Amino acid sequence: MDAKDILGLPKSAFPGSQEKKSRPPKEPQRKPDGVSREVYALTGGVLPPLMPNLEPAHLKKRPTVGKEKITWQWLPFTSSARTDSLQLYHWVRVVNGVPPTGDYAFAKYNKSVDVLKYTDEEYEKHLTDNAWSKEETDQLFELCEKFDLRFIVIADRFPSDRTVEELKSRYYSVTRKLLIARAASPEDVANHPIVKEQFNAKHETERKRALSVVLSQTKLQERKDSEILAEAKRIMETRTPSKPADEVELQGHSEVGSGEKAAGVGEDVSPVTASIDAPPVIPDTFSIPANLRMQKVYLRSNALDQMLQAVSTASGRTNIHIEQMIQDLSVNLKPKVPTKAVCAEHLELRKEILTLLNLQKQMQKLTEATGSRERPHSEAPATPKRSNRDVDRPFGSDAGGFGGERTGKRDQKRKAPGRFGEPPPSPPQSKRPRKYKASD
Repeated sequence: MDAKDILGLPKSAFPGSQEKKSRPPKEPQRKPDGVSREVYALTGGVLPPLMPNLEPAHLKKRPTVGKEKITWQWLPFTSSARTDSLQLYHWVRVVNGVPPTGDYAFAKYNKSVDVLKYTDEEYEKHLTDNAWSKEETDQLFELCEKFDLRFIVIADRFPSDRTVEELKSRYYSVTRKLLIARAASPEDVANHPIVKEQFNAKHETERKRALSVVLSQTKLQERKDSEILAEAKRIMETRTPSKPADEVELQGHSEVGSGEKAAGVGEDVSPVTASIDAPPVIPDTFSIPANLRMQKVYLRSNALDQMLQAVSTASGRTNIHIEQMIQDLSVNLKPKVPTKAVCAEHLELRKEILTLLNLQKQMQKLTEATGSRERPHSEAPATPKRSNRDVDRPFGSDAGGFGGERTGKRDQKRKAPGRFGEPPPSPPQSKRPRKYKASD
């Protein structure tokens, strides 16, 4: 019996396996001429084209030329951007002998500034200034309109000796007053850039002076400045050490004690009132770290990370309770959008939670102290009962006497020292010190 008998299969092979499928005979591929046998064997009979299959007649054909005839001609032109009607020449692409018409292509890039103009009545009513005359103001506005507010050129062309900052200040102040005077209400021009941002000549002068100082520094001066900044940073870090955790936690208790001392010794002030009147003062550990204040540009998220790290090191074990309370309030431990306002509110929340925890700790201690004071004096602690080992044992007349049993007990007591209530054993009679008489 074999596997076929067990499975109930016939012993003869399947009829389909005996019949071999007839395959169509392969047509022999002929090796093309000019190709070696090795190259043909490597490519498998698929040869890439060596050159494009183009008909020779197609190569002899000339490309069809369109009907348009394009030429380049030297023609005159005028520009609407000019007011003097000056005629210039340039090369122009002419199609079929028809020159292009219209304005100059680059005239659209000519942009001019709309300079406000005032009347004599408006000047006398709104624009008078003791440092400027009307003639100087008229010349200033004419040059501003002519040179499109290029104040460097205007200062060079201005007849009197005026600085660039003085020219800017006069122009923007006059324009600002005209806009406000001509508006129906101040709210209509409140969002205008000239009205919203007033020009500050002192700030502009200081900015240029500081910029010139920075640009005129040598490599040696820049190196000295960097060393001074590094030394200042190191001094700031050494002068502002991080306070230990216990000091921050006990800050509120010290404030309560100082409040009680200030109240006076003779006055009867309850501890609850003192704790309410003098809340614990939390140190300002939520400010921007010193190493970030030295930098002029920094990421707000980086500042938040360092401030949170400073808070966690300052609060010690209470930081876990703070994070737990923040999670209970459904607030993220780190703000998703750390803007200045969000960071300030987040740190303020941590500060208030820390104050709450300190107040809860103080209230717990005050409650325990008040409970111990209100306990009646009659409730004295019970006297502990005397144990069996403290009962006086009478000496019996046994055979051992002092020499046998008591010596063994004394040895046991020496092996177990520190028993409470047992007086030290008396030495044996033979070893007691001898009393000397007067005759001796």
